[in-house]
Amino acid sequence: MRLHAGLHPMTFGVNDNWLANWKRALNHEGVTRGAQALLALGCVLALGWQGDWQDVLMPVLLGVLASAFAETDDNWSGRLKAQLLSLGAFALVVAAVWAALPSFVTLAAVLALSAFVLTMLGALGERYRAIAFGALVLFIYTALSAHNNRDQALDAAPYLLGGAAWYGLVSLCWAAAWPRPTVRHRLSQLYALLGEYLRLKAQLLEPVSDIDLAGRRLELALHNAHVVDALNATKDCLFSRLGTAPPPPWMQEAMRQYLAAQDIHERVSSSHESYAVLALAFPRSDALYRCQRVLSVLGEQAQKFARAIRERSRAQHAGTTARAIEDMQAAMGFLDASQALPALQSPLRALHALGDNLTGLASVFAKAMRHGGVAPDLSLFDRKPQTLGEAWGRVRAQLHLRSALMRHALRLALALLLACAVMRATHDPHGYWILLTVVFTSQPHFAATLSRAVQRAVGTVVGLAVGWALIRLFPSALLQAVCMVLAGALFIGKRQTDLRTATAAITALVLLSFHQMGMSQGVIPARLLDAAWGSAISALAAWLVLPNWQARHLPHLAAQALRAQGGYLHEILLQYQNGKQDHLAYRLARRNAHNADAALANAYGTMRKEPRSTRLNEAACGQFVVLSHMLLNFLSALGAHRGEADVGVLDEQAQESAARLQQGLASLAQLLDQPRLPSVQRSAPNAQSVEPDGAAQPQSLLQSQLRLANRLLPELGQQALLFKAPP
Repeated sequence: MRLHAGLHPMTFGVNDNWLANWKRALNHEGVTRGAQALLALGCVLALGWQGDWQDVLMPVLLGVLASAFAETDDNWSGRLKAQLLSLGAFALVVAAVWAALPSFVTLAAVLALSAFVLTMLGALGERYRAIAFGALVLFIYTALSAHNNRDQALDAAPYLLGGAAWYGLVSLCWAAAWPRPTVRHRLSQLYALLGEYLRLKAQLLEPVSDIDLAGRRLELALHNAHVVDALNATKDCLFSRLGTAPPPPWMQEAMRQYLAAQDIHERVSSSHESYAVLALAFPRSDALYRCQRVLSVLGEQAQKFARAIRERSRAQHAGTTARAIEDMQAAMGFLDASQALPALQSPLRALHALGDNLTGLASVFAKAMRHGGVAPDLSLFDRKPQTLGEAWGRVRAQLHLRSALMRHALRLALALLLACAVMRATHDPHGYWILLTVVFTSQPHFAATLSRAVQRAVGTVVGLAVGWALIRLFPSALLQAVCMVLAGALFIGKRQTDLRTATAAITALVLLSFHQMGMSQGVIPARLLDAAWGSAISALAAWLVLPNWQARHLPHLAAQALRAQGGYLHEILLQYQNGKQDHLAYRLARRNAHNADAALANAYGTMRKEPRSTRLNEAACGQFVVLSHMLLNFLSALGAHRGEADVGVLDEQAQESAARLQQGLASLAQLLDQPRLPSVQRSAPNAQSVEPDGAAQPQSLLQSQLRLANRLLPELGQQALLFKAPP
């Protein structure tokens, strides 16, 4: 009996862990896409093997892969529209290849033109970007299948389009049968990133004098960009599943969790005072440690909630958060009873505001983890073009050489022309692999292109080794075909998250397919050489052809961030006038401010990976990113406390301070948008109009936050003037 009692919990734990891992896997977007591809490719293999159609399997498989590239995250009706658009685009590119053949020069010119046009369609949104990429890949697949023969292109077209239509049908049925896994995956990722943001924010509250506070703030600002990207991806995922009818209960629950994540992000990104000031004000108190403890516990809670969403289980409350908040409030109560110095009253008010915000943050977490409740305003802003005129307007707005999209489209077209020239000069029968490598590795930014080129090269080497091993281990044609299907599913599942593994999988598939067709002689060195050629061409093009260095965009992105924060401040002030309302206009202004802040941080992070000769003053840019994020933190605190009775009213003094801040933001944004920044010696806008110190007289939270934000303007201006100064 004792042995049984001892073994039973262990057995249960193993089974429970296996079940949790299984549920987690089923809700992973990569697993979902891989499973769809496995089903589609497996059916193609079974049908081809049963009907003895092995000679036409390859174009069907290529059609399946191209359709998978064009797949977008939608509900079944949105996916149906996307698949119809994809098939229309696929038919057009097949017709273009047929019309261009047998002239290789004409084919290269049509390919370059198609690459430019299809890339520019990315201005319409993620759906059209995916369709354009799939169509461009199918163009190369069609040319590869045609072998420079118009009749063979015509013969391969039904199989290519049939494979694409078959995968589209599988994807459509999958979306109709299982609409929830992708939503769970996005929400889980979002809360996991919020948990990491809470952990990083907790590090700022460590009251130690010798910590690298600036470095920690920069790390926080850069991670905040990932949180904002996850918020946007989750919103798009939810919006694509909203129809005209009222959403089902599970969708309403997901919407509540997303809107709670927005509120959590606003609260956790709030700052009520410089943490260095608080550390100096209370060196012998454990109040900041207690605040840090609350943030750390809430970060752990966010990670557990993310895990619960993934595993479709209910998040458990252990009571740790409530006890941590009680300890924090007790420490602040002790400070209230013992603190008498007038100079410490302002930091003490900021500390209390921080405690109130953390208490409110815990309350938002509790609402997010609680099922049901009153539904908030579930409206979301649709950023997709609604009419053909609006769609054309978005494309036309990118038709200038300052546009990163336009430069990328021209660069890709020229890179493909160069790849065609190399293919023609070397008489490489497998030269279309050079074109595919260029398409898969070319990105709008040099750092991303170089990274993908390296991953593609490494993945090719690994894939050739794995493919060679599979051929030796499984000489049976049927087993090799099964390995091809598994490799194709792995490629689709990993292509968006792990290019190295995805490239290895597709390379193994290609090697196995050529072996089955009796054409494996010389494939391995050809694949290696073509991957090297394609990677080198894409990297050189990113370096030499209209390079999109971040130094070109960073001042403008900084100006956009400041303007967006001005818009956010405007909506916050309306809330203080009219009362707290979580309506769409406020949430949109808040999201625009965070999006602009994330774009600035992402551009700075990308610039640090670019050649040193192309960068702006890295120290000044980094400090500007930190200060801009601090400014957004101060505004977020105003947003987090709106509606609270003791925050203060928008009186004449507060209105003057807000007007001064809005004017300073507008002036500094105008300075940053100038083609040439002024010399360092010139004073920045508002550098002399520092907000008066309110330590001598009591100030409301509203007034103190506006004062803190105004105090950042001079230093923001000075760092902006240093952007182009020598490091």
